[in-house]
Amino acid sequence: MAQAAIELKGINKSFGAVRANRDIDIEIAQGTIHGIIGENGAGKSTLMSILYGFYQADSGEIFVKGEKASIHTPNDAIAAGIGMVHQHFMLVENFTVLENIILGAEGASLLNKGIARARSELQRLEKEYGLEVDPDAVIEQLPVGLQQRVEILKALYRGAEILILDEPTGVLTPPEADHLFRILRMLKDQGKTIVLITHKLREIMAVTDNVSVMRQGTIVATRKTASTTVEELAELMVGRRVLLQVEKGAAKPGDFKLSVKNLTVKDGRGVTMVDDVSFDVRAGEIVGIAGVAGNGQSELIEAIAGTRKAETGSVTMDGNPIDVTGTADPAELRKRGLAHVPEDRHHVGLVLPFEENENAILGYHDDPKFLNGAFLNIDAIRGDAREKIEKYDIRPADCRLRTANFSGGNQQKIVLAREMENDPGVLIVGQPTRGVDVGAIEFIHKQLIAMRDQGKAVLLISVELDEIRSLSDRILVMFDGRIVGERGPDATEGELGLLMAGVEAQEAAE
Repeated sequence: MAQAAIELKGINKSFGAVRANRDIDIEIAQGTIHGIIGENGAGKSTLMSILYGFYQADSGEIFVKGEKASIHTPNDAIAAGIGMVHQHFMLVENFTVLENIILGAEGASLLNKGIARARSELQRLEKEYGLEVDPDAVIEQLPVGLQQRVEILKALYRGAEILILDEPTGVLTPPEADHLFRILRMLKDQGKTIVLITHKLREIMAVTDNVSVMRQGTIVATRKTASTTVEELAELMVGRRVLLQVEKGAAKPGDFKLSVKNLTVKDGRGVTMVDDVSFDVRAGEIVGIAGVAGNGQSELIEAIAGTRKAETGSVTMDGNPIDVTGTADPAELRKRGLAHVPEDRHHVGLVLPFEENENAILGYHDDPKFLNGAFLNIDAIRGDAREKIEKYDIRPADCRLRTANFSGGNQQKIVLAREMENDPGVLIVGQPTRGVDVGAIEFIHKQLIAMRDQGKAVLLISVELDEIRSLSDRILVMFDGRIVGERGPDATEGELGLLMAGVEAQEAAE
């Protein structure tokens, strides 16, 4: 067996009454890619935050390459050769790539000398690891895949031999994720050790050498990846057998609930992102929109939900118009029965400093059941939140906890519970399972199918092609702002992939 790059022994960590890590022992071999998987709230990120010095363990020891390490801050971790790429990037958006990489490690009393030295070192790293990115590009102008490269380069620039990646594909498209895995394999070939935190089992099977499974704060198993299966890992994660395929009966479409005609939408730069799009969604069906991120899906659902003004076109719900080119109001649309799960839960779906119970009614706070005269009925609000927490298995089960302190997957469940439990006639869902573990994915998929079977109309946007194919009764494919084809749920991944790449519908069908 290869020498251990990292050993964690007897790690315990509690936050008040919540025990995040319980007597954890784990060994990570040098020069390997080691996956750590588990449900949302299983303690994965807490464990890695202890290794990186963000948190201090209540008890336990850390060894780096056989030597006991005292890691109290991220600077201690960096000095020990450990780097971390966080799920939500730690970059200054209006700085350049080069400025972000040297920030805090300028390396010279005169900034110009430090920048010149860093530019040379950055060019070497880019060439050696295939991480090409324009050093003078401003971060906010880069797609997320390139921003992630900057985070990796930043760690390598500081001498990281051990690289922790926390849910690295949560914000990436499938092609970007594939490229990231090529980079990780290259880093491994260069002798680096990679720790990959993820909930996506297929990624574990594709790229790791070993995998450890966490459940309720403990390590329940470690396996050689080549000797396990997706089914075994899912059962270890959740503690029961998990259905990896969606079970559903045939759809029974009813009347038109949502009709979109000749819709054109521009983004903040004035670029046309939705170009003359028309489609309908009936009661009792799920219509999925497939496409590589950036082809207009986001702008489309924002216009329908009233959060972005359209240029031209019309939208009707239950035969009544939505003024998408003028005064469409999300609050009014909610009252009319249109619920929206936004793609970006942090900036649009939640107010992170609010308590969980406050976010659980956000947008629905004027519902009479939450009011006591002119004032909010706090007891009713918290009682409602506790019911949603139990039904959606939101962890920790504390409606008074600040939403920022929940894991990403549990934050997603807070948004889904709020929108799905208000009995909408039309549900627009953007990336419903982004950052969500396999057990919660199964639950969310069942809820969406149940809504369909109750006669609701569901419009689904997802970059996960398997999710689109499993849930949708009809699949629309968007490319360059247009709908370029419609297929049934039995369409092959290759057929949809061709349409997503811009191949004309008749060519894709051949």
